[in-house]
Formats: sequence, structure tokens, C-alpha cells
Amino acid sequence: MTAVLPRKELFEMPEGVIYLDGNSLGPLPKGAAARAAEVIEQEWGSELIRAWNTADWISLPKRVGDKIGQLIGAPEGSVATGDTLSIKVYQALAAALKMRPDRKVILSDSGNFPTDLYMAQGLMGTIDKGYELRTPASEDVTQAITEEVAVVMLTQVDYRSGRMHDMQAITDKAHTMGAVMIWDLAHSAGAVPVDMAGSNAEFAVGCTYKYLNGGPGAPAFIYVRPDIVETVEPALAGWMGHDAPFAMELGYRPAMSTERMRVGTPPIVQLSILEQALTAWEGVSMRDIRAASIALCDLFIAEVETRCPQLQLASPRDAASRGSQVSFAFEHGYAAMQALIDRGVIGDFRAPDIMRFGFTPLYIDADDVVSAAKIIEDVVNNDLWRDPKYQIKSRVT
Repeated sequence: MTAVLPRKELFEMPEGVIYLDGNSLGPLPKGAAARAAEVIEQEWGSELIRAWNTADWISLPKRVGDKIGQLIGAPEGSVATGDTLSIKVYQALAAALKMRPDRKVILSDSGNFPTDLYMAQGLMGTIDKGYELRTPASEDVTQAITEEVAVVMLTQVDYRSGRMHDMQAITDKAHTMGAVMIWDLAHSAGAVPVDMAGSNAEFAVGCTYKYLNGGPGAPAFIYVRPDIVETVEPALAGWMGHDAPFAMELGYRPAMSTERMRVGTPPIVQLSILEQALTAWEGVSMRDIRAASIALCDLFIAEVETRCPQLQLASPRDAASRGSQVSFAFEHGYAAMQALIDRGVIGDFRAPDIMRFGFTPLYIDADDVVSAAKIIEDVVNNDLWRDPKYQIKSRVT
């Protein structure tokens, strides 16, 4: 049975807003604020420290991890939650390098999200063993995977253009060459179908505040392939990654599961909000989401190109090579985006000239797409972006 989309009634959306920025921060799910209040006022307020047991806070990271696992094709118990995506990138990369001690090359691409590259650079400096980070163009990655490479670390869906790597083909090539594979699913989880188990990749990481609607600062996740988890060596040996945290042993003994990739005390309020947010996926398959997403993106491309030929499509035209976002290049993209936001169409801007629009079928429909395109036409063709107030750049773009 195909689910009925969208499910707008499950989200708090300001009146008059067409929200095309869920690829950066998802909207507030209904029930999330009440759940947060319940955790704060009843569980923490009444139960105090007892809530770790009485409200089962201690199991929350695993419960949420298993729900995320259902959306990324990962088996139960293979996804750990907590900390930030940057920390999870560091953990995955450090563990992967230990698996290939005789190799010194980390391969990413020039379009990867800067944080992933920064974390790699920082780790290389900490280890100081002659590692090299290579970042070829996205289209040249497969060819660049050689027997020198220890780890291939890629974001599946490019944050600027929405270009999507072929997960299976690249993972297969990495393994053929003896490399470890890490996928960043920041723009994939909840947006496109992912089959982590089928891909055979060793690691995946991701955030939960985009398509999963977990809220600003929502905790990240890490996937470890089950057959290697007992041999993975965590670089950050945290208390909550210990096999028996409350044994209070002086030496670190990692948990015999993906839980060994946990570090510090879990953010209970944020995890509770995320758990509530994930209820929006009940009864919806990623196949349904993907079909609706492609239809919305294709319609948006057609509408914008017809109305604003001066905007240049910066995303792949072929839906099979594109995530759930559409980007257009425009010389005055920042100012134009501010004018759009003023008129209720919320997208965002990425330097140097990318106007970025995310499509989430849980709360966006075809009428929203056409309405947004008409407003874009008005802003661009009538030079509304020229207003001086739209030229002033904010700290967050």
C-alpha cells in the first residue's frame, strides 16, 4: 500500500511559508515540544536521576539508533547515536585508518562538506604519521581509488549541488582496491533510499536535524558493519562506549557492539525530540519518499527554467544522479534568496552563487512547488533582489 503524501498535519509550519530548506534544518514536528516538556518537567523534574531507569533514558540512544537504521537499511543494533557529526566523522576515520596501518592515503573529493575535510586534516595532524588527504573532483573519485588508498570518505549527496555518488559502485571499487569505505549520509538519511547492509560499506555517519527533523543541534549517528564491530578500535574511548560503564573500571573495555562508538553522556532532551520526530516516518517507505521527491524536484526544475531562464541549473538533471534538492546558480544568489525568504519561500545560499532548495515530501506538495516558482519569477525577473537591505550578509547564509 502506498502512503498518502504529504503529511503536513504532522508539522508546525508558519502560515504563508513554503519551506524549501529542510535539507538544512527540518521544521518542528507536532508533538516534539510537548515531548521535550514532558522530559524536562515530568521525567527530570519529578524523577530526577531516577529517570535513567524509570524513564529508561539509558536505552534511548539505542532505540533512536534502531529507528534511524530502518531508514538507512541498517540492521538492528548497528547504529549508535549521540555527539555531533564532526565527532562521528573523526571516530569513523580514525577507526578505519587503524584497519589499514600500511596505507597512508585518505581519499575524499573536492565537493565534500568542509567539516569532513577539516576533521581529516586535524586527525592527520594528531597522528602525524605521514598521511595524505587527496580530494579529486567528484566525477574522478572512482578512478582515483588505487591500492595506495587506506580509506575512501565521501558524502553521498553533495551539499551544494545535490549530485549523488553511486554508493554501490564506489564501495565495490574501494573494496576491490583493499580500502575501507565511509559514507556521510547527512543529505541522504530520510531523503533517498539507502541500503547500508547491502552496500557492504564498513562505516556511515550522519546528522539528524535535516530530513529527520530532530531540531537544531540534534545528535548524530554512526553505523558500523556488524561483522567488524568487535574489532573496531574507538579513537575516543568514552565512558558510555565501555562494555560496563557502571563497573567503574580504570581501564577501557569497549562494548561488544556499535555502542562502543558512543562517547559521552547522551543528550536526553534532544534524543527524545528526535524519537518523537521519527514517528512521522511510520507507515512511509523510502521508496514512496523517493518517488514523490523526484516528481517535486523535476516539476521545480521545469517551472523555474521556464520562468527564469537566466538561472542556471547547478544540480544534475538526471534524477538518478540527484538527491532531494535542486540548486540554481545566480550571480546575485544571496540577495535573491533574502528577497525570497522575505516573501515566504525559504531556501538558502551557498557560496559562491548557489541558491539551494530542499524538497521533503512529508510536508511539500506540487502546489507549493508552483507557488514557489512564481515567487522566484517575481523576485528575479523584476529585480526585487536589488533592494539594499538584501545586500547585507548575515553570519548564517
